[in-house]
Amino acid sequence: MSRKLFELEGLVALVTGAGQGMGLGVARALATQGARVVINDYYPERAEGAAAQLREEGFEVCAAPGDITDAEVRESIVATAEREYGPVNILVNNAGVPPGMPNSLSHFENLADEDFERQLDLNLRAILGLTRLVMDGMVEQGFGRIIIISSESWRQGLQFGLTNYAAAKSAALGFMRHLAHEVGRKGITANAVSLGTMNNFGDYAEYAKATAVGRTGTPEDVGAAVAYLASREASWMSGQVLPLNGGSITS
Repeated sequence: MSRKLFELEGLVALVTGAGQGMGLGVARALATQGARVVINDYYPERAEGAAAQLREEGFEVCAAPGDITDAEVRESIVATAEREYGPVNILVNNAGVPPGMPNSLSHFENLADEDFERQLDLNLRAILGLTRLVMDGMVEQGFGRIIIISSESWRQGLQFGLTNYAAAKSAALGFMRHLAHEVGRKGITANAVSLGTMNNFGDYAEYAKATAVGRTGTPEDVGAAVAYLASREASWMSGQVLPLNGGSITS
């Protein structure tokens, strides 16, 4: 997103898994709208590199690298955000592929115990843990946005070995829906963006044929959707899953 559509001035956003790809697209979109953005990534060099890149583009950004599946690290990341900019107003739970599992594909019957736990730790427990850490500040300010980046794998069964990943994503969406009812009258919304096939690092032409618009998604597409959900203009949007799949699934 290259121009300002929403007013995020004065707001602080924490984006997990934002060192590259979709997460970086989200961070850039929020910064473009005026938010001060804290970039988390498991790999410090990616977090620092992305933050430096956005600062060169004129945005107010800092890095807070670390493994968000670790409770103490989560506390440190939120503390960094608060020290640099103040309480987090916008939490974007984007990180979703555990380190060492570049494509997340592993059939359930063959899934190693440690990989089973890693998916749940990253795609469910870390989301709950981070939300708990930022919630008090959101309640105190009377404004907050909890946004989960999910996958259309929760909606449609596939043969690609996404069973454990989809189970964790589905649980996170259930959490989001109930949280929306708990905190909605306190000025806080909770929503999710559910992604179809994304073009993060290359052109997946074969998958583009299944979409109504004839292409795969981009980090910019995700950033635009998140910028809306994060905005003050989206105050009447809560407890929802926004499909972002190019029309490949229209039910």
